Amino acid sequence: MSYSKEDILKMAEEENVRFVRLQFTDLLGTIKNVEIPVSQLKKAVDNKMMFDGSSIEGYVRIEESDMYLYPDLDTWVIFPWVAEDRIARLICDIYMPDGTPFAGDPRGILKRNLKEAEEMGFTSMMVGPEPEFFLFKTDEKGNPTTELNDQGGYFDLSPMDLGENCRREIVLTLEEMGFEVEASHHEVAPGQHEIDFKYEDAIKAADQIQTFKLVVKTIAREHGLHATFMPKPLFGVNGSGMHCHQSLFINDENAFYDESDELGLSKTARHYMAGVLKHARAFAAITNPTVNSYKRLVPGYEAPCYVAWSGSNRSPMIRIPASRGLSTRVEVRNPDPAANPYLALSVMLKAGLDGIKNETKLPAPIDRNIYVMSEEERIEEGIPSLPSNLKEALNELIRSEVITSALGDHALAYFYELKEIEWDMFRTQVHQWERDQYMTLY
Repeated sequence: MSYSKEDILKMAEEENVRFVRLQFTDLLGTIKNVEIPVSQLKKAVDNKMMFDGSSIEGYVRIEESDMYLYPDLDTWVIFPWVAEDRIARLICDIYMPDGTPFAGDPRGILKRNLKEAEEMGFTSMMVGPEPEFFLFKTDEKGNPTTELNDQGGYFDLSPMDLGENCRREIVLTLEEMGFEVEASHHEVAPGQHEIDFKYEDAIKAADQIQTFKLVVKTIAREHGLHATFMPKPLFGVNGSGMHCHQSLFINDENAFYDESDELGLSKTARHYMAGVLKHARAFAAITNPTVNSYKRLVPGYEAPCYVAWSGSNRSPMIRIPASRGLSTRVEVRNPDPAANPYLALSVMLKAGLDGIKNETKLPAPIDRNIYVMSEEERIEEGIPSLPSNLKEALNELIRSEVITSALGDHALAYFYELKEIEWDMFRTQVHQWERDQYMTLY
């Protein structure tokens, strides 16, 4: 829905809203907010609310800390789980004191890349995300344990799926907040779940991913559970992905559809896919941004670790779902839910646009199960692997002019520095596996 300032002030009064959270996202994808009493709402919707940007990861130095929150009025929503002294939310863009957009704002970065698509004639990027998550039991203090809440499997029902009631309440809450939920089910691994919501334009889709994470964690906590979007919380079972269905539109026409093509794919779609495949290793550090992300991208657990595409085969990185017409889209399967959605969509879009600009040739589809192919067969077919760890991914990122330009100098410098620190902390830590393997052997 589209709201005016007057609409919001009126709704806040009618619904007894007492506090408003001005929400934004840091470079690592963590939701941040400045909570204000409703008496300050008029000041906020007039873009006059200031905050200290030097306290936010990847923002600015202490000597240039003043920044402004510009609320997107269409993101107004009242949290359903607070009955009294109600709390509302507005998602904000970050601006500098001189009125220019802040270069390190992830939402602003996505807007900048969408502007490039618009200049090429594409009026919108449509995205349908599929974020997966695990539910773990909590201890008597409310801290997460490693004990799963059920032993269910793919599409199982209760009593095997003990997360059913929690998942149902998550769906009802999302619908109350304006989501159009399309499906909800137990995933492959015990304790793993997926809730799919209708595709939206890229900005709204990224906003919805962030809201979705907040709702899932909030409702899970009310059920005595801990929800995690960690890509691979358990060894030996499937990890959590965030497949991103995406297409480009020119007004109301899907630029990815061509009914005369054998697969119903336009040249635009093919060049877009070619660009995504070409730059996949370079953008992995953004779509799969943690040390843990690469524990998911291994053969045997349905996660794509090979850079290829297919019309149906689920082992490559890109799959083409069966729907055609307005629903023609490419499903990029390697992103995981730890990714900052604004940055992840930015780099995938930038890669696809580069493919369109340069009319990059799409390689032949791989319709075999890549997981059972030997390394020699993969080399012969020209199928690269995604990076095997975060350090390798960072090295690929920093070498790519296309992907680094999608982020911009400010975001790239801070993101790279933060992730280098993360890798170094992991690299120098002594893990339990090492003690189990070597303590008595040597």
